[in-house]
This record gives sequence, structure tokens and C-alpha cells, in this order.
Amino acid sequence: MANEETQNEHGVLRYIVSGGILLVTAITGLLVLRQINDNPRTDDAEIFANYIGMAPVVSGPITHLYVADNQLVKAGDPLLEIDSRPYAYALAHAKSDKATLQGQIDDERRIIASKSSAVDVAKAGAASAEAALHHANAAIAQANAEVGNAKAALDRAITEQAYADNNLHRLEPLLAKQFVTVDQVDQARTTSVARAQAVEQARAQLALAQASLEGANALYLQGQANVIGSTHGVQQATHSVTTLAPYSEQLGGRQAAIDIAQYNLENSRLIAPFDARVTNLTLSQGAYASAGQHIFTLIDTRIWWAVANFRETQLGHIQPGMKADVYIMSRPNVRFEGTVDSVGFGVTPDAELVGKLTQPGLPDVQRTLNWVHLASRFPVRVRIDNPPPELFRLGESAIVILRGDTSVIPHAVPHH
Repeated sequence: MANEETQNEHGVLRYIVSGGILLVTAITGLLVLRQINDNPRTDDAEIFANYIGMAPVVSGPITHLYVADNQLVKAGDPLLEIDSRPYAYALAHAKSDKATLQGQIDDERRIIASKSSAVDVAKAGAASAEAALHHANAAIAQANAEVGNAKAALDRAITEQAYADNNLHRLEPLLAKQFVTVDQVDQARTTSVARAQAVEQARAQLALAQASLEGANALYLQGQANVIGSTHGVQQATHSVTTLAPYSEQLGGRQAAIDIAQYNLENSRLIAPFDARVTNLTLSQGAYASAGQHIFTLIDTRIWWAVANFRETQLGHIQPGMKADVYIMSRPNVRFEGTVDSVGFGVTPDAELVGKLTQPGLPDVQRTLNWVHLASRFPVRVRIDNPPPELFRLGESAIVILRGDTSVIPHAVPHH
């Protein structure tokens, strides 16, 4: 009897212990599930940093190589120098070309000033010719007036001579009859001779006035020719005056050539644009560097990220601004603090599910059905706070644990 009671007690105790174990297991599972949901974690993560391929802008042999592979450099440190002599010569040649052009401009400016003075002289000559033409025109008018006066004087002298001759012819027959005296006849004869001389003198004055008129007309014609010639001279002098535009327009091109040569000369020396680590350096001093071809890589050591791939079922619990713990495989016992910068919004679609997306055309959908669908993973970028400059390596494995129970900053702006 006692043994049966003891066995019953043991059975009840086993049920209680088993139930307790199941209960503890369930509670532990729930706590683990809650921990996973509240603090997502993944070991599918890598350390990442920005990096650039360093390529020279100009070509030439490397005369100085200041860095070695995997060396840490600071912003502004020299990296390498390319033979700068051809670019220094090009700069000197460009400056010489500009100076030559400037000298041509100065010479042309003096020539233009001289030609402009010639235009002024030609205009003064044209004005003088115009004045001479007006003077000749006035002389013609005066000569015409003198010709008219001479003709009137000639007509008057001819009339007076005719009167004197008629008077002499009337008195001479009367002298024989002694109706007039000899003195009266002599006086009439003298008057007739004087009037004849006055006629000849008037004719001479008329001829002189006519000659003056012809001379004035000749001067007027010459004045007209001088005006026409001086006008043509002004036009020719004006047309011969050049401008500085053809030379001035070249100044911009000459200055651009200087700027390009200066740019190439300055870029014959490569300097570090930021704090970085040199990697993938596979050349030595004396090698020929070609413009645009990468010769080594610079890893930006100012900012480091852990890019962690989380399942899409966990993304609902991840927001920018969440705090995170980052562990790297080389220092598994060192915890680094970080902050979620961003959550990825796109990955390459699985060709086995949606088919191949080709353009143009239609999606190539596979005719298979997978019973097990794996959750897609999206990258979450976690910026590491205050990273040691010589510890992290680009591409090394990491573990990321997000702390959902800390303060979350909604829509935080990623730090650059």
C-alpha cells in the first residue's frame, strides 16, 4: 500500500516537473521570439565604406610616388606626381600666345588712331574744298555783275561816240559858211576822238570782265572736282579704319588656353581629397600613368557602415534612428555602437519567381512551383559611431543587433 502511494506521488511529481519544463520552455521560446522581434539581429552583414578609384587627369610618367599600398593618408597629403615639364611648357606657350596677341592689339590700336586722324584730315580737306567752291560761286556772281556793268558802259560809250560823230558831221559843213567857228569844229572832232577811245576802253573792260567770268567758272569747276575728290578721300579713309573686334574676340580663347594649361599643370600632382587608406596599389615610380585610368583605390575612412541584410519579416521593427550593436569577426569581443541610417527599398527580383524581365517583350515566367518560399533580405545601413580609423576593413564580416527598446528617431536624416 505504501509502495503504491509512493509510486503515485512520484507519478504526480513527474507530471508536475514535465509540465513545468514545458511551461518554462514555452515561456523561454516566447521571450526569445519577443527578443528577436524587438531586437532583430543578423550575422549576414559586412563592413562598408565609400571608396573611389584614383585616376590622373593628365598622362605622363610618374616621377614621385609618395604612398605605399594600404597606407593611411590624411586629406591634402601628396599621393604622386606626374612629370610636369610638358604642362609647364604648354602653360608658358599659352601665356606667350596671349602676350603676342595683346601686342598685336596694341599695334592695331595705334594704327586705328592714325587712320582716324587721317579721316579727320580728309574731312578738313573736304570742308576746305566746300568753302573754296562757295568762294568760286561768289566769284562767278561777281564776274557776271562786272560783265553786265562792262556791257552797259560799252553801250553808253558807243552811244556817246555816235552822238559825237553826228555832231562833228553836222558842224563841219557849217564851218565853210562860217556859221560855226573853227574852235567849235575842233572841239567836236576832239570829242568824237575821245568818245571813240572810250568805246575801245569799254570794249577792253568788257573783255576783261568776260575773262574774269571764264576764270571764275573754271575755278568753280575745279572746286567741284576738289569737293568730289575730298568726299571720296573721306570715304576711303573711313573705310580704311579697322576695328579691334577680330583680335579682341581671340582674347577669350587665349585665356582659356592658359586656364587649361594651368589646370593640367596643377593636376600633374595628385593629393588625397579626404582621410583615406590606399589600397590596390600595383605600380611603382617610373610607370606611365594614363589619364582617366585607375591606378589605385582610396577607401574613405571618415565614415564606416555595417550593411546588414535582414529578412523582410523583420523590416516592420526597423526604423532609421534605431541604435545598434556591431561586432566584427576580427574583434568579436569588442562592441561598436551604431545608428540605423536607412532601410533598403529594393533588391534584384528572383528570376525563379517572377521570371526574367527583359525589354522589349514580356516577363519570362517559370512554369515551376516551389513549395518553400524563402523570405527576401533587404539591406539595412548602420552607421558606426566614432569608428577607429585603423580597425575596420572594407568587406569584413560583421554581426548587427538592433536595439528596439531604445529611443527611436523617426525619419532620421542619414549622416554623411
